[in-house]
Amino acid sequence: MGIILVVGADASAIFYRRCPVIATQELPINEQIRDPEVRLIDENGVQLGIMDVRAAQRLADERELDLVKLSSTTPPTCKLMDYSKHRYDMMKREKEQRKNQKVIEIKEIRLSATIDQHDMEVKAKACTRFLQDGNKVKVSIRFRGRQITRGDIGADVMTTFYNMVSDVASQERPPKQEGRNMYMVLAPKN
Repeated sequence: MGIILVVGADASAIFYRRCPVIATQELPINEQIRDPEVRLIDENGVQLGIMDVRAAQRLADERELDLVKLSSTTPPTCKLMDYSKHRYDMMKREKEQRKNQKVIEIKEIRLSATIDQHDMEVKAKACTRFLQDGNKVKVSIRFRGRQITRGDIGADVMTTFYNMVSDVASQERPPKQEGRNMYMVLAPKN
């Protein structure tokens, strides 16, 4: 069940080691554990007490399991388990959690301080569609030239735009000017 690893110039030193690829991930296992003594828990969750790491490794080899270091307390806690099966179960759980997650995208709509009424209606229609799909919308205005001195015009445009989509949107972040830009974040109404 193990992989043969030949060390040295001659083939007289042969070691058996399980899970060489998985051993490089997260938890130290088997020969990677360098502590002299460990608190050992068997595969059923029963505490076997504090013992020498070599004795714990022999016990793991007898049961054809891996010795896995769970915590670095004094003495460190180790458990006997099939580490490859443990990693597989963890990956399955993570995949299941990702599958049940709802991904919310942030769409961006750019306006200008001098936008026409019809153009704003077209952008409001697109914003409504994004919000109905369950996405958040970041509405931004970039001021050009001397427009930056008239932030109140940008705030009026943002307020007018929000009033157009207020039946499906709630303001997650009110309009705020940062440098040459003004931002507002809208979220779908519940």
